[in-house]
Amino acid sequence: MTQHRTALLVIDLQKEVLGNAHDADGVVSRVVGLVDRAHHENVPVIWVQHNDEGMPLGSDQWALDDRLVPADDDARIDKTYGDSFSNPELPALLERLGVRRLVIAGAQTDQCIRSTWHSALMRGYDTVLVSDAHTTEDMEFDGVELPARATIAHTNMYATWGSVYPDARGTATPADQVEFV
Repeated sequence: MTQHRTALLVIDLQKEVLGNAHDADGVVSRVVGLVDRAHHENVPVIWVQHNDEGMPLGSDQWALDDRLVPADDDARIDKTYGDSFSNPELPALLERLGVRRLVIAGAQTDQCIRSTWHSALMRGYDTVLVSDAHTTEDMEFDGVELPARATIAHTNMYATWGSVYPDARGTATPADQVEFV
């Protein structure tokens, strides 16, 4: 199998997840552009979809946004936990492809994106969080309002400063500046 250094990981851009998400149309549009560029540059695209009782596998809620159409040779990973690496198929696929760098986009910033991003770093993958291609919704916790924009900005802030692990480095980059090297 052809060895690739970088892969694009698109996480949970499903109809149910995007329902109340901040700038959902903009995020999906930017992800469509990233996917097109990745395909053009022969970079593997891996689609991750969450399923649970609110988004049963194969249901309309579980389906990707209609604008997101995986190519026949794109990989598909199913998960039931926030961290995409919780499905052992993902690390096995990345190993087969020779991937050491992940470009990450999708939803929800505060859950599946953040846990996958950190998990990738801890496993030694260099990571690029696409700063304008991940989203979440406004929330409240313990009486504190948590606007989506603040959650996204905070996540981009610590990613921009470059989380450094023993064998990996994380960054945040806008979609139009992502390089699939």
